[in-house]
Amino acid sequence: MSGTHSASRTANVLIAAASQLLPKLSPEQRSLASFDFAADERHNWHYVPKARQGIALGVMSDSQREAALAMIAGGLSDDGYRKALSIIDHEVILGYIEAGVGVGRWDRDSGLYYFTVFGTPGTEEPWGWRVEGHHLSLNYAIVDGEAVSPTPSFFGANPASVPSGPSKGLRILEDEEYLGRDLVLSLDPGQLEQATLYPVAPPDIISRASPRVEIGGAAGLPANAMSGDQRGKLMALIQVYLERKPADVAANALERLNTEGLDAVRFGWAGSRDRGQGHYYRIQGPSLFIEYDNTQDMANHIHSVWRDIEGDFGRDLLSEHYREDHA
Repeated sequence: MSGTHSASRTANVLIAAASQLLPKLSPEQRSLASFDFAADERHNWHYVPKARQGIALGVMSDSQREAALAMIAGGLSDDGYRKALSIIDHEVILGYIEAGVGVGRWDRDSGLYYFTVFGTPGTEEPWGWRVEGHHLSLNYAIVDGEAVSPTPSFFGANPASVPSGPSKGLRILEDEEYLGRDLVLSLDPGQLEQATLYPVAPPDIISRASPRVEIGGAAGLPANAMSGDQRGKLMALIQVYLERKPADVAANALERLNTEGLDAVRFGWAGSRDRGQGHYYRIQGPSLFIEYDNTQDMANHIHSVWRDIEGDFGRDLLSEHYREDHA
């Protein structure tokens, strides 16, 4: 496996975490949580409230839950883990808000986050895992015991800014919003015209929960048409997404971005530049793909995702793995 893909520290942490969780499950629970690595279910991801495969946090014992949370922690940085736990807890806040206005189509329950393991955790064969529920979908593939694919990686928040109650003012994804707006506000009229993708922000991320990113060619303002300060703002925004993951995984993604070249990356915007109004942005390079949308619920409902155009679910790592095996 190429050194540029190596994230052996995180791979080892995840193998150890999975090896702690799975033996704690009953045979019935393990059956619910376990799939073949080649199963279609591995690509069946989403970020909306819906019925899901796997074993839910809410039915786990304290010991099982502790092990499950250790898996989440192993796949994220400290900041990423804090955001993930906040998103899970946010379901309770959303439930209170909806109850207060007489709305509630879904059961808002922080226990409805489901764990699935694909294949056998270890160093011999590729394996993967997922934790997923409303506004959180973390998908991993681990290949050759050292290479880690961390995408698709979805973080959302509703409300984006808590309007009332004990958590009033809480903004889980504040940096994702603030840094995107900071960049677009720095553009001159000509740059803004080139960056504008649509006059009105779309109602959701364009890539949705598709197994592959199929959105066409990159559009927007290329980084090579930005000033040095603007390029710095773009990199700061990108790093917010990459640095949700452990340091070695984030470093690999950054190294790949640097190899492909920041000049190949484009930044696109849609909608208002004013806070509290619907807006959307996209960052797209040869492999890097980031989307952010805040239009729903009076622009107080964020969807954000980091994807790899060729490497979601470890596709690029698996291709390299099978080439080397048959060389």
